Amino acid sequence: MDNLLSEGLELLVFGMGFVFVFLTLLVISTGFMSKLVNKYLPAPPPSKPQRSRPGAKVQAAGAEAKNDELIAVMTAAVHKYRS
Repeated sequence: MDNLLSEGLELLVFGMGFVFVFLTLLVISTGFMSKLVNKYLPAPPPSKPQRSRPGAKVQAAGAEAKNDELIAVMTAAVHKYRS
């Protein structure tokens, strides 16, 4: 019985050690790849917000009408599906 318990503990230590080493290497390699990507492909600078044009309100009204039509079509489809 003592031999079986010691083999179990050895397997436990070996298995947990292997997982710990693997996860440590994974974290290190992921951090290295992140630094490498940020070095060679930096994030683009944030773009400046554009000023609204006078015609933007007219376009927004047209988009609102399209949204109303889309809602009506979706409602009809749901009612058709449920019946």
